[in-house]
Amino acid sequence: MSDIEKIKQLRESTGAGFKDCNAALKEASGDLNKAVEILRVKGISKASKKMSRVAKEGVVAITGDKSKTSIIEVNCETDFVAKNENFVSFVKELSLLNNECSSDKEKLKKLKMNNNESVEENLVSMIAKIGEKITIGRTKTINQQNSKNFIYQHSTVKDNLSKLAVVVSLETKEDSEKLDLFGKQLTMHIAAMNPIALNSENISKEILDKEAELIAEELKNTGKPDDIVKKISIGKINKFKEESSLISQAWVMEPKKKVKDVMSELSLSDLKINEFYRIKIGE
Repeated sequence: MSDIEKIKQLRESTGAGFKDCNAALKEASGDLNKAVEILRVKGISKASKKMSRVAKEGVVAITGDKSKTSIIEVNCETDFVAKNENFVSFVKELSLLNNECSSDKEKLKKLKMNNNESVEENLVSMIAKIGEKITIGRTKTINQQNSKNFIYQHSTVKDNLSKLAVVVSLETKEDSEKLDLFGKQLTMHIAAMNPIALNSENISKEILDKEAELIAEELKNTGKPDDIVKKISIGKINKFKEESSLISQAWVMEPKKKVKDVMSELSLSDLKINEFYRIKIGE
């Protein structure tokens, strides 16, 4: 086999560039297996250097069905790479595995991909090949009994990949067109309004404390009496809770109503929102 044929084979099997393949073959004295090992080590080295950089671009993938749905975020450094064919193929396969392991990231890293190498190994190879930091970000699987999942994707890159994605789980004894329409509209509402919790009781103390600090800072130099400041603070916190909780948010399709009002008007047996999850790249 000629050197050119070896370089071609090495490029096809590793995805590395011409110069790297040529250098590895020379270092390995023409031994293809040794050259693969050399490229793997160099790839890991390159990947380690790139991991200190910022990865705020990427895509969100949704995989699954109405009963079990998984969402995964994969980040890179530039939007150009987010549309790269190799990156897209990697994320699409990764999303299938993520659904398989119910978003257990430690299990996911160890699962084998189609090339019989682990997710972790493929991630290192992808970083070396593309030349950017690539990371697996947020993941979530929603799998509730007696429920139906609905999804929404905004700014679609390709197929099940987008820049913003939402999954919501609805539970009711009925299955109708009314439910399907509401489920679709609710995912769009969540995408637009970005609630941080299902209801005010689910908003973490840490978030509320931070909001209280910001309000106190805002009112500090108003010159108002302490009792008035306290009343204003309570009012602002209550408004924050209302606007941040899905159930009490103004319905994006008809702002004079709240989400809970729309649900009540549907008259679906025991309709409730089990949970939801929203990911937007860059947030």
